[in-house]
Amino acid sequence: MSLVRLNIQGISYSQTQSGAYALILKEVVGERTLPIIIGAFEAQSIAIALEHEIKPPRPLTHDLFKTFAERFNIKVKQVIIHKLVDGVFFSSLICERDKIEEIIDARTSDAVALAIRFNSPIYTYATILDKAGIFLKMKEDFKIHKEESASDVVKAQPTPKKDTFSKLTLKTLNTKLEQAIASEDYELAAQIRDEINKRN
Repeated sequence: MSLVRLNIQGISYSQTQSGAYALILKEVVGERTLPIIIGAFEAQSIAIALEHEIKPPRPLTHDLFKTFAERFNIKVKQVIIHKLVDGVFFSSLICERDKIEEIIDARTSDAVALAIRFNSPIYTYATILDKAGIFLKMKEDFKIHKEESASDVVKAQPTPKKDTFSKLTLKTLNTKLEQAIASEDYELAAQIRDEINKRN
């Protein structure tokens, strides 16, 4: 069976399941996308890994796994989404240590969160993409926005952000950003970061 490489297209609030998110993976060569429903915690972890401005003061679970693996010279070489049963995707981490490969079963959301951190490629089988892949005519079909930040991902409801920072100075915003990160309020930190970026 042939493997198809995927890229992360975006994360969107799920319109079908309350409190869930849709992780959209797109084939590198082609136009099909693979929407995967994931939980809020995993969506937040993926979004934070995709962004480089926000650094948690303490490691998230996936960051801890990466540190643990690196300490013992374990590399995640690739992620393969290898099975689809009743709408649930199954994945494997292909790991290597001392030139010996091991295959570890993982939830797809966890596997993707780790793939980002290890800069590892993500693959699926062509048969899975044939079965579950869809063509998006417009980005609005899934409300995908590449510029979506961690704050958009960790919201409980898909409501627009309030404009609460526009009247603050840059110095105040930077201070509030440091406070939000220190208190691990990543939603607030991402909102402040977005306001700072708008002004730069």
